[in-house]
Amino acid sequence: MKRIKFYLLLILAKFLSLMIKIHGKTSGTSFIGMITLKIEPDFLKEVSKYMKQCVTITGTNGKTTTSGIISHILRDTKHSVLNNSKGANMLTGIANTFVLGISPLKRYDYAVIESDEAYLAKLYENIQSDYLVITNLFRDQLDRYGELSTTAKKIQNAIDKNKNLQLILNADDPLVVNFRPLGDKKPIYYGFNSVEYHNKNIESKAPMEILNCPWCGGELQYTNRFYAQQGHYYCNCGYKRPDCKYSADVVIYDDYSVIKMNYNGQNYVFKIPLLGLYNAYNALAAIATAFELGITDIQKALDTYQSAFGRSEIKEINGRKAIIQLIKNPTGASEVLKTVDYNSNILIIINDNYADGRDVSWLWDTDFELLREAKKTIITSGTRAYDMAVRLKYAGINNVKVIPNIDEAVRFVSGKGADRSNITILPTYTALLHINQKGD
Repeated sequence: MKRIKFYLLLILAKFLSLMIKIHGKTSGTSFIGMITLKIEPDFLKEVSKYMKQCVTITGTNGKTTTSGIISHILRDTKHSVLNNSKGANMLTGIANTFVLGISPLKRYDYAVIESDEAYLAKLYENIQSDYLVITNLFRDQLDRYGELSTTAKKIQNAIDKNKNLQLILNADDPLVVNFRPLGDKKPIYYGFNSVEYHNKNIESKAPMEILNCPWCGGELQYTNRFYAQQGHYYCNCGYKRPDCKYSADVVIYDDYSVIKMNYNGQNYVFKIPLLGLYNAYNALAAIATAFELGITDIQKALDTYQSAFGRSEIKEINGRKAIIQLIKNPTGASEVLKTVDYNSNILIIINDNYADGRDVSWLWDTDFELLREAKKTIITSGTRAYDMAVRLKYAGINNVKVIPNIDEAVRFVSGKGADRSNITILPTYTALLHINQKGD
């Protein structure tokens, strides 16, 4: 691409963004990126010249939070960073981040890019990455991804396009450790030695997945199991959890976690201001990545980290505190439900647009029975509001009100006539975008 054309694209993108804002509209997280790639399909190849190192993150759950923590650590240590912080992780969303974020006379220390599993190979056709963090593999949007074996093949195909890639893998996930690099760099593993819950009631409710060994097909055995398929596993054929370079113990409290890690003979203790074991895994992935980049003084950055867009995000709606937690598949949603304040006004918004996944059968595999402890009427909304209400009925929850229109539902739980308690909103992805576009 000629350099002048690249600069013109940057100017055009910023002009479009300004015009959209002036007219009180929103471009979402991908619209300008989509236009950019229509005009110049090779835009992302030119972008790679503006970054010194690239860290990519993929997996079913935790991409946005993990990439957000990594980016925050890097910025806190005075590095310049490009990051698709809104979680738009297809090519158009990544292009959107770069075309609006790049200054043409500046070279950035790092690009930290989260990528949709299905688009990772296409990303690597445009950008060569130095590191790939893989968080986990759970069943997710079967209409888009297919079964887990299909998703794994897509990620491995991407890895095979980049021979210099350093893999950073979740050792506790038996599917993730099966990925192999194309080049000579051995994978780096992170994982937990032990998981302790300060609230023992949460520990007993973790849903478990039954998986077969990737080598022989036999059922995996566990000496210690944390949630879903994650834990310390082995098979009689010899397949087992690998030793970790970054191994830690974690205590999960109601609204934070404490991670204790020994690395190179030195003890580290990190307090993570995020909810749930799933976020402790995200934090450990980010810690491992930071250490690999030579950054170990990171507690200050962890203390000041703000939850990513829709991932335990706290907003103020009509003067009320609202916590917003994205839900999109059985394992992730079940983990989120374990952290819900049952005294709050709960709003569940289920859409079935393309970005959400058309197939909403995952609702039946999610542990919504946890919401039996909710003290107030649960509101369901979105295009599949009635499906969600039926699922709650089968979970034994009868105190449910259906308000399909999202704006009306938000007004109902936050308006003057509502209970003045805090609000919990559990949206799918396009519902999350809708709430964000409306503002506070």
